[in-house]
Amino acid sequence: MNKDIVLTTINAKWIHPSLALRLLKANLDELEDRCQIIEFALRQPLQEKIDALVAANPKILGISVSIWNHIATIELLKELKKIWIQNQTPSPLPLIVLGGPEVSYLPEDAQIFQYADYVIRGEGEIAFRKLCEDIINNKSSSVFSVFSVVKNIKEIKTAYHLYADQDIAQKLIYVESGRGCPFNCDFCLSAADKHPVREFPLEPFLAEMNILITRAVKTFKFLDRTFNANIKRAIMIMDFFLEKLKERPFTVHFEMAPTLFPPELRETLTRFPPGSLRLEIGIQTLNSETAMRIGLPGRQSAGSAHEKIPETLRFLRQKTSAIIHADLIAGLPGEDMESFAAGFDKLMMIMMTDTPISPLPAIEIQLGILKLLPGAPIARYSNEFGMVYNTKPPYEVMETSAMSANDIHRIKNFARFYELIVNRRKINLNWKQPPGFFNKFLALSDALYAHFGRNWGIDKEDLNKTTLDILSKMPYI
Repeated sequence: MNKDIVLTTINAKWIHPSLALRLLKANLDELEDRCQIIEFALRQPLQEKIDALVAANPKILGISVSIWNHIATIELLKELKKIWIQNQTPSPLPLIVLGGPEVSYLPEDAQIFQYADYVIRGEGEIAFRKLCEDIINNKSSSVFSVFSVVKNIKEIKTAYHLYADQDIAQKLIYVESGRGCPFNCDFCLSAADKHPVREFPLEPFLAEMNILITRAVKTFKFLDRTFNANIKRAIMIMDFFLEKLKERPFTVHFEMAPTLFPPELRETLTRFPPGSLRLEIGIQTLNSETAMRIGLPGRQSAGSAHEKIPETLRFLRQKTSAIIHADLIAGLPGEDMESFAAGFDKLMMIMMTDTPISPLPAIEIQLGILKLLPGAPIARYSNEFGMVYNTKPPYEVMETSAMSANDIHRIKNFARFYELIVNRRKINLNWKQPPGFFNKFLALSDALYAHFGRNWGIDKEDLNKTTLDILSKMPYI
């Protein structure tokens, strides 16, 4: 039997189930039984998505939009509207409600809004329920767009029970112990929404985590933007997982700021067994002037704060079994290729010359290109630093006064090939001298791009063979 309300989104990958959709459903109160969730993956054929939603025939179609599915969502909406109008069924046409981080700060004339009846900006759990109640009860609303913030986080019902057994067995399980961020990094939407940090009551949250552990979750991925902002609470949560790890193995994934690692947090981190802990560390840049300019946490002044980062990474590398995922962003205002290369080499120095306590991979470095997220304050630097952005998602910077368009292009190729060759450990480069690693790998990625003409859709064996062939001809190996 078809449901009146369908919630859908296009996830980046099949293994990424949407907690947002489950939260919306769980907070529909009396309407929850009249709602179903239909999720898709980005690479899934468009026709499969269309067929599923047309067959569902809802009165209300709620769609969560993110930066990675913005364009795909427009394509989906175009085809759905075309089919529904041509067939004159269902009648009346489903009402389209858009939400999610991507639409929260888009201008009213954004293309995607042409296909929407309503837009919920911000946090949608309460606002979506009220809108659905009005629609189901035939109460018309003339308000196209509303902005919603859940001030009392205790009002939100949890949704972890809506993870299906298949989700538990085969996918990452997203959880959140709190919302908001105390910091105001200019490239992040936390600096735009300025929502206060709100924490879910700890005991009920841990009780929910215990149920998920009983259900045999393999990987918990925390959505908290800065998990270690509240050190005491972070340690209590990690102590809970450490106790549960004595019962069976699983992995927990936290995002942490690199300047907030006091001794008590470090001691807790040393107790995680191999394979159980992944840490996403937002380095972004090791240029102190750039870091201060964009408001990175703990780096509001030059000096010792910036030395904490290499020291933190050395600690994690030498004293813990954590798999470390370190992020660097290219194209930040005022940072040039030389500075970016120096920061990358500094991270490589730590990864290649320090002795880890276990054979696990120590540091995965992910290079990203700066994005101008709608509403993010980083836009204020556009004129001063010659920032030119792509107007289409994912809104990446195309050039700056310090980095040419060709520089950005080369770094994007570098990032892709580094992910394939180093982070996924296809080939051990075994370069003994970390200084200059960036420029060495840049030359390799330039050669690979020249050979293949692309950085995607490359056969693994062909990539390995070509890489080894290029390396054999490089003079500094």
